[in-house]
Amino acid sequence: MIGGLRRGFKSQKAVAVCSIIIVFFFLVSVFAPWIAPHDPVHVNLAVKLQSPSWDYPLGTDQLGRCNLSRLLYGSRVSLGFASLIFICSLGLGLLVGTAAGYRGGWLDAVLMRFCEGVMAFPSLILVLGLVGILGPGLFQLVIALMMVQWVYYARMFRNLVVGLKDRNFITAARVSGSSQWQIIRRHMIPNILPPILVIGTLEMGWAIMDISAMSFLGLGIQPPTPEWGAMVNEGKSFIRNHPQLMLYPGLLIVVVVATFNLLGEALSERYGVKRRF
Repeated sequence: MIGGLRRGFKSQKAVAVCSIIIVFFFLVSVFAPWIAPHDPVHVNLAVKLQSPSWDYPLGTDQLGRCNLSRLLYGSRVSLGFASLIFICSLGLGLLVGTAAGYRGGWLDAVLMRFCEGVMAFPSLILVLGLVGILGPGLFQLVIALMMVQWVYYARMFRNLVVGLKDRNFITAARVSGSSQWQIIRRHMIPNILPPILVIGTLEMGWAIMDISAMSFLGLGIQPPTPEWGAMVNEGKSFIRNHPQLMLYPGLLIVVVVATFNLLGEALSERYGVKRRF
């Protein structure tokens, strides 16, 4: 019992610390235009590759752009579009998974066979293929990631709904005359909120990694828009003499992704939820 209380306390502490860090990064991304000391895309070759100074706290890159400003604006792309991908994928997955799990029958069979067919392929290969078809760019990358990710949510929500629909309180609600929509809205969705919370924190980290990876490969964010993965790609040519050009955005990616993963693991322990269903 003492061990359980100790683990619970550590879990609560981890949730609090990780939540503070994540909120901090989101606030930075929102207020980046007011915090950034310079225009992130302004080119000034006269001050290129400068060391940190009062005017440029983190120095400048190969085009004389302020590294700090680009990192701040890059957080808007990485966090903002990762959130967009997650919300849209989650919404579609919730709709499809709930319909398949609650209705069952041929609808469940058709939708789940489609999801399983998509899940049979490595997600990175599918994203690369879709981006290759749609073309490089931020909008195309967001569409490709959403088209790949929603099937995992649909499968998860379908399994959760199947496990709930024959429970006594669902049967009681059905006998009392509640409509299918009322049962789903009042009884099913509230009971699957903990898994949504856990999956959301874990998948946010993966979404940021996917955006950064695609931008690093030149298939995501296009210059001169600042984004952490693209900044790592731009700085790789200067890794010997100016490694900070890769180090700064790389560290931010690691910190943010690790924080989301730690938060997801802590919430998973609290609610007893596994990542994949």
